[in-house]
Amino acid sequence: MRMRPRESALRLMRFEAREKARKVGDLEAMIREFEVMAVDLDRQIATEEERTGVRDLKHFAYSTFAKAARQRRDNLQLSVDGLRAKLEVAQAERDLAAEDLAKAEAPDARDTSPRARRLGERNTDALAG
Repeated sequence: MRMRPRESALRLMRFEAREKARKVGDLEAMIREFEVMAVDLDRQIATEEERTGVRDLKHFAYSTFAKAARQRRDNLQLSVDGLRAKLEVAQAERDLAAEDLAKAEAPDARDTSPRARRLGERNTDALAG
């Protein structure tokens, strides 16, 4: 059985919408993970500063471990900032794909097949109820 062009296009649009939603989820998970790592580094820095008694970064006796941890934390924060910018773009793309899919899945007024009429009736009933 061959798939009609409209069905094929809808399948592709559904796939793209799912992929865009997955990308948003992945970016959100990465941001959360990096933020947790940054908080952990903050704790390690505070513990090391407490242990050594030196909190001034410019002091000659400031812990090299704390310096390295600060650098890693700062790099993570830069990564989070970049991921947030990508997340905004990905969310906009996801929303647009979902809108396009919803429009494409809506029964076409010109489509008079029994299935399309039933879908249209269901949508009308859902809106009325």
